[in-house]
Parts: sequence; C-alpha cells; structure tokens
Amino acid sequence: MPDRWATFDCYGTLIDWNAGIGAELERVFGDDALLHRYHELERQLEQDGTLTYREVMTEAMRRLGAPEGEAGGLASSLPSWAPFPEVSGALEQARSRGWRLAILSNSDPDLIEASKARLGVPFDETVVAAEIRSYKPAFGHWREFQSRTLADATRHVHVAASAYHDVVPAMELGIPTVWINRLGERRLTSPTRELPDLTEIAPTLDELLPA
Repeated sequence: MPDRWATFDCYGTLIDWNAGIGAELERVFGDDALLHRYHELERQLEQDGTLTYREVMTEAMRRLGAPEGEAGGLASSLPSWAPFPEVSGALEQARSRGWRLAILSNSDPDLIEASKARLGVPFDETVVAAEIRSYKPAFGHWREFQSRTLADATRHVHVAASAYHDVVPAMELGIPTVWINRLGERRLTSPTRELPDLTEIAPTLDELLPA
C-alpha cells in the first residue's frame, strides 16, 4: 500500500504567526492595530515570487512605516515564534499512525528550519517559497511536493489554517483538505473537514484515508 502523506502549512497552522507578528508590531509601533494591514501587504508583495520571505516581511514593515533600522526586526523575530500548544503532540500522534509529514510553506529555508526545530517533530519533506520562486495560493508548492515525493495523489491530505493561501487552491487541485479554522472564519470553500485546532488531526486523517 502506498504511503499516506499529510502536508501542512506552517505559519498560522503549526506556528502562531499572528502572535509573533503582533508582538513585533507592538514593539515597533506600540500596538498591533496594523496586523490586518500587514497581512494585506504581505499578500501583495508575494504575488510575483521574486522576493524571499525575509524580503517580503521587511518591505511590508517598511511600508507600514517602521523607523529606520527596525524594518528587519520582524524577520529576525520569526525563529522565536512559538508553536500552538497542541501541535507537536498531534503531529507525533499522526506519525505514530504511519503518516508521512511534509511542510509546504511561504517561507525561506533558514526560517523554516528554525520553526521545525521549535516543533521538534521530524518531517519527511519541506517545500518553501524561496526555493521554487512561488508563493501560495499558486500551485507551485503542491506540484513541487508531487515531483519530489512521487506521492500517490489518492493518498495525500493537506492541512492548513488559511483558506486563501491553502484550502481553496488545494481543493481546486482535488486534494482532500482539513481546514484548521482557529479564528472562526467564514468559509470561502467547502473543505473536506473543518477542525478548530490540530488536537483531533490524527483520527481525522485516519478517517479520510484509512491505513
């Protein structure tokens, strides 16, 4: 039987990026009121895939009005961003049930390695935007994952918190998708499953693709 693969977005799904970004915005600007505007700028800056994620973060902070010398602080803070509390245990449970794990992230190699160290769980594959010059919601991450792993398309589930970056494109590709709706957002599409966090991800994956 072919391996079962679970691919995960990282920031917002495994790592608490709103807390990390918000803390840096508060440090630089005195509060995190610009968080929504930051996310808008990040999407704009990622569109053509030419900037590294570190460059995206730095330019977004610059456009928000970060003082001279402060724009790069957000990217520098990323390695300290914490995982959501249930994540490491949930990933270990999935691994113990025979799932192979991969990360598909809008990030850079050094930044994702720092976050993987925080998670403390082995991953079998990692695809980041800086390597492929493409940011989700474009299909590049999924196509690169398939090219590298030769994973059976019928034995693959994608797990993510962002409807825009992950759930909608994965569903368009025909990949069963678990939406981790941590923020109680309105649906943009109909994911295969919806969970409030990763606590029940291992049994949910098994339900979707039995061993």
